[in-house]
Amino acid sequence: MMQAVPSTPAPPYFRRSGLLPQVEMRRAQQSAACYHTHTHDEFSLGVVDSGTALYRNGRWQDSIHAGCTVLINPGDAHACNPDNGQHWSYRMLFMDAGWVGGLQADIDGAAEVGFVPFAARSSRSPQAYAAFHRLFTLLEHNADPLAADEALLQLLALHGVDLPSPTRAPPLPLQKARELILDQLGDTLRLDTIANVAGLSPFHLVRSFKQAYGLSPHAFQLDQRINRGKQLLKRGETLVSVAHSLGFADQSHFQRHFKHRHAVTPKVYQQALA
Repeated sequence: MMQAVPSTPAPPYFRRSGLLPQVEMRRAQQSAACYHTHTHDEFSLGVVDSGTALYRNGRWQDSIHAGCTVLINPGDAHACNPDNGQHWSYRMLFMDAGWVGGLQADIDGAAEVGFVPFAARSSRSPQAYAAFHRLFTLLEHNADPLAADEALLQLLALHGVDLPSPTRAPPLPLQKARELILDQLGDTLRLDTIANVAGLSPFHLVRSFKQAYGLSPHAFQLDQRINRGKQLLKRGETLVSVAHSLGFADQSHFQRHFKHRHAVTPKVYQQALA
């Protein structure tokens, strides 16, 4: 059954599950916030409760509406924004990738070899929506840990754990460029420096990098800085120290880019998950 939503916008909230600490929860009601293309280190599962939105994942896109489920693998460059500036309501679960991999191995009866990506990016199945709603409600009310454990496994099993068709890894030069950015995440890098490491021209690097990873080198750097910042904030580090360690010009620079990707300030995020 669809949840009733309020007629006026309500502030979004983040919450770490008390029953499953590897899971973070998000609810947004009647939101008009828009997101820049970004990634998550975690698995992301969500449902639309009301309204419509345009969902982009890599080169793939879909118009989603109430009752739809979205599935986002770790590292997928994506964005989900309300249609024509309208309001929409949605709920999300962000699940630690290594932990999900262990659960998938249990379901599949296979040796644990890391996580298996979801093959689908979205679903219009009423069963999928109902399974998500049941799990989210159990976690939100911090009720019945046994039921929550079972509901999570059922939700993962519902979306399948079979290996998807093999995908070719990005060419080695692009992998080298990516590794350089990640290794020097807090440093100021020039495009020429990255291009030289990759052995590509700057133009070829920018074009090929975006084709492979869904983001330009600069956008990827900002995105990974924000993802690293989320982890540091959850450890209790101050906004000033996080911004400085990750190479942002100042705290406001960090706040601005964080909000562009998560529609809340870093302070709100940190307080919600403390």
